[in-house]
Amino acid sequence: MTQTVNFSEQLSLRARALLHGLGAAVPEPGPLPARTPISGGVLLSLAVDAPVDVDAAIGRAATAFETWRTVPAPVRAGLVRRLAQLLVAHRDELAELVTLEAGKIGPEALGEVQEMIDVCEFAIGLSRQLYGATMPSERPGHRLMETWHPLGVVGVISAFNFPVAVWAWNTAIALVCGDTVVWKPSETTPLTALACHTLLRRAAVDVGADPAVHQLIQGDASVGAALVDDGRVALVSATGSVRMGAAVAPRVAGRFGRCLLELGGNNAAIVAPSADLELAVRGIVFAAAGTAGQRCTSLRRLIVHRSIADRLVERLAAAYSQLPVGNPLDDGVLVGPLIDERAFAAMQKALVGSVAEGGDIICGGERIETLGPDAYYVRPALVRMPGQTELVREETFAPILYVLTYDELDEAIAINNGVTQGLSSSIFTLDQREAEQFLAGSDCGIANVNIGTSGAEIGGAFGGEKQTGGGRESGSDSWKAYMRRATNTVNYSTELPLAQGIHFG
Repeated sequence: MTQTVNFSEQLSLRARALLHGLGAAVPEPGPLPARTPISGGVLLSLAVDAPVDVDAAIGRAATAFETWRTVPAPVRAGLVRRLAQLLVAHRDELAELVTLEAGKIGPEALGEVQEMIDVCEFAIGLSRQLYGATMPSERPGHRLMETWHPLGVVGVISAFNFPVAVWAWNTAIALVCGDTVVWKPSETTPLTALACHTLLRRAAVDVGADPAVHQLIQGDASVGAALVDDGRVALVSATGSVRMGAAVAPRVAGRFGRCLLELGGNNAAIVAPSADLELAVRGIVFAAAGTAGQRCTSLRRLIVHRSIADRLVERLAAAYSQLPVGNPLDDGVLVGPLIDERAFAAMQKALVGSVAEGGDIICGGERIETLGPDAYYVRPALVRMPGQTELVREETFAPILYVLTYDELDEAIAINNGVTQGLSSSIFTLDQREAEQFLAGSDCGIANVNIGTSGAEIGGAFGGEKQTGGGRESGSDSWKAYMRRATNTVNYSTELPLAQGIHFG
């Protein structure tokens, strides 16, 4: 797509056409603007939900739960299966809408929709594997076991950088577990949320399920706060900043609800002397510059052995200079825009601060003004730092990669662990001992060998430690967060022995 005088208008017309193709009604104008970072213009505007609307949506989900929880899990999976079919049929349209709202390049947007399809397939299989356990009882004629039951209404609060995949992680699993869902998307990406909600409602009608099992509420932080504070919401799954999580967690805990938090990441990769540098450069560049550095798993700190640091930095700088930055709708572009002016300002502030702390900007950081004054395209920045300064310990949600050096692996692992976040980490090494030492020593929820910090598969549990929140979503046994456990004892004898050999009466 080429730039014209009416470029923003073209994008707006395209957004309307995509919504129509996805079966979603174009929303009535309202106070919530759906902007595109491609041009900075407004695609459409939407109405926001008032407190009474949020209350009603949660009420509908709570009512629907009473029936949905009794539907057998493999039957519940039929809804998710139909959703997956619709996602396959509309993959290209939904991916393009993701590009329009979040600024992702085409392959990354398609990958995000494919991630939705993958997690639906995972959830379908999971519906026949919600296993409990049977334990030996110390009492004769007794059976001791645990069973898992639907939890209730799940509130999902998602962020702009993965506007559809994170919703699918939560929703596909929650639905097969017997929960109903109320979704509060980022106010930055309301159109993709409307499209997904429409597809799920259509899937429900197609399989004869109650469409009320999924509710969508739109608006600013006050809408999310109403979801967080409502006692009918059994679990709040929130993705966003550490600051947001620090506000959400005590409010949910104060009403004895459950939280699943996916918060900030200040991810590091260690490059050892034995590393395959060609492999490392490819992995580092994608992890640091992909999605314009706006993934929670983006690589932000590079910890390189001193003996190879100069050589690796030279190769990275050469790779950075060749990265095509521009309109994510154009073929060949690898780095799209930052989400908005605030993200750009934060990046510039961090770069100024890095120089003040003794850093050297090797390349990048400058703005590219190609698509109008309200669009923020920047070249990914590579910065050598004298050490892990206070600035380096902070997460800047932008494509800045700080390069640090180390002499011994223990020192590198300590640098990796020396931040308050604990999401993703990796090491590039061909030494098995170094790899195993790193896997045992990293304090992150994700630890990789010879790949970057981003690009997690749906089969593994996703999440992190420390200020990242401790939550786990998607694969493995993450389903347990969406269910409640009951321990059951069945006495099939004619006696009534007590545990621990207690005799009473």
